[in-house]
Amino acid sequence: MGWAIALHGGAGDIPFSLPPERRQPREEALRHCLQIGVGALQANMPPLDVVELVVRELEDIPHFNAGRGSVLTNKGTVEMEASIMDGRTKKCGAVSGLRTVVNAISLARLVMEKTPHIYLGFDGAEEYAKEQGVETVDSSHFITAENVERLQHAKEASIVEIDYSTHPLQNGTKKVAPIAANGDCQLGTVGCVAVDSKGNLASATSTGGLVNKMVGRIGDSPIIGAGTYANDHCAVSATGKGEAIIRGTVARDVAAMMEFKGVSLMEAADCVVHERTPKGTVGLVAVSAAGEVAMSYNTTGMFRACATEDGYSEVAIWPAS
Repeated sequence: MGWAIALHGGAGDIPFSLPPERRQPREEALRHCLQIGVGALQANMPPLDVVELVVRELEDIPHFNAGRGSVLTNKGTVEMEASIMDGRTKKCGAVSGLRTVVNAISLARLVMEKTPHIYLGFDGAEEYAKEQGVETVDSSHFITAENVERLQHAKEASIVEIDYSTHPLQNGTKKVAPIAANGDCQLGTVGCVAVDSKGNLASATSTGGLVNKMVGRIGDSPIIGAGTYANDHCAVSATGKGEAIIRGTVARDVAAMMEFKGVSLMEAADCVVHERTPKGTVGLVAVSAAGEVAMSYNTTGMFRACATEDGYSEVAIWPAS
């Protein structure tokens, strides 16, 4: 048994032709955030603190669909959401519909620790953020030129884009999306899972949702058991098509297979991703109490990174050749 950490920056139809100027900043960001997480675990920081710290860092990087890089709704606004869970206590917190909060994941943790509730959304969550004195900014802070362009392309094609998808879903069927003028229509949800050398586990996930989503739409990222879950067996953070992840209770199913069938983390993750969830809709990162790591996806690729106490480390996008 030893510590382990894994994180993701979104899964989807990531083209192998993704240009270096689009690929490298995201790889460097994952590598940077992985180093932060490893350092925190080596300093004996509790896993719950580690996943919050890493996801906060990912939220501050505009290359991903969370925090600063959040995509826009069909009204041109941001509605960010996040959740966090402690595997030892099963305490959890979630938020949705945030427009001004810089780090949604930290507000989710405050909901977990300082309220009698699990989930706060929209105006109530915004008011609670102000009460708690968390950092907020004008909502225009999150509206970037790139994301305005992405929304415009999505509107012109009458589509709602999933993470990294060049073939977004429209009314349940695929329709080819126009690539943005900068050659990039991809941004990804972020998440982190960690376990310490004592087997304590935690998970955190944060997102801006879908490009051109309806105002008020809630995805899997803030839903405990769908996009985020942790217990004494494993911690899981999912990414991809939120509706499919919610239907499949993806994160909880991985834990349930370990708990009730006694299978390994990798067996559980692969079964849920490849056998129980529609192809092209999901990716996940997970760690077990024993320090195992799984990074499974049924999409073309997933921006991902992991490290373990025995010295293994990986930063990758596509399957190993």
